[in-house]
Amino acid sequence: MHLKISHTTEYHYDEPVQYALQRLRLTPLTQTGQTVLGWQTLVDGAAIEVSYDDHFGNRVHLVSVDGDREAIRITASGEVHTEDRAGVFGPHQSYVPLWLYARETPLTKAGKLIRELAKSAEGDTDLARMHALMETIHKAVEYEPGETHAETTAEDALESGSGVCQDHAHILIAAARSLDLPARYISGYLMMEGQPDQTASHAWAEVHLNGLGWVGFDAANKICPDDRYVRIASGLCYRDAAPISGLIHGEAKETLKVSVTVEQKQSQSQTQSQ
Repeated sequence: MHLKISHTTEYHYDEPVQYALQRLRLTPLTQTGQTVLGWQTLVDGAAIEVSYDDHFGNRVHLVSVDGDREAIRITASGEVHTEDRAGVFGPHQSYVPLWLYARETPLTKAGKLIRELAKSAEGDTDLARMHALMETIHKAVEYEPGETHAETTAEDALESGSGVCQDHAHILIAAARSLDLPARYISGYLMMEGQPDQTASHAWAEVHLNGLGWVGFDAANKICPDDRYVRIASGLCYRDAAPISGLIHGEAKETLKVSVTVEQKQSQSQTQSQ
C-alpha cells in the first residue's frame, strides 16, 4: 500500500518563551514491511540543532528555541510503501539486547490486575496466548480519549477500564513481560478507512516470540498490524518512543494542537483505469 502522511504539531504559549528543547521522533525508516519513498521534517519558530539515531534505532531530531517565541510549528510529512506481513516484523536486530525488553518501566509495571490478566490468557502456544490477551484487553478497556494521560500506568488504565491506544499497548506489554516474554512499545501511524484526518498518531505493542521474532498486536483495534500501519519509533514504553517530548524554560502556559492525515495514495495507472 502506498500511504501519504502529514503530521503537524503546533505549540502556542501565553507569553514569550526564551528557551525550549524538543526531541522529535517523527521519522519512519525503511525497514521490514515498509519502504520510505520520501520524508521531511519542517520546523517553524525553532531550529534543528542535531539529528542522530538513538540506542533503540529511532531517528531523533533535537530542536531548540532560543529567543522570545510564542509559537512553534512542527510538520513531518512524506510517503511510505507498506506490505502486509500479518503483524510479523521478524528477528531481533538492534544495538539493544533482547533481554532488556523484559524489563518493566514505571508505566508498564505489572500489578495484581495485570498479572491476573496475563494468567487468564489461554492457548497452546505463546502466539495463541498473545492473540487471546489482545482480545481480552480490547474488551476490558474501552477506547475513550481524555480519560487517561501520558503518565497513566498500565495497571491504572486496566483498573479504570478506559483509555487510548497508548494504554492498550502498555497493558499488553506489561502482561507479556509478566509471562517472561520480551515486549516493546511502537509508535506510528494507522490509515483508518473513511477517516483520513486524525487528532493523534497511533501506538501498539510488539512481543518477541520464538520462531517468529517480533510480532505486533494492536489491542485498541484487536488486530495484528498490516499494510495500513507505519512504524516510526520503538522503546520499552511511551517515554522512549513519544513523537515529541521536551521542556521549556519559564512558566508560560502551553496549548497544544495536533493534526494527522493518513491516506492511501492511488497510483497513476489505477486512476487511469477507473
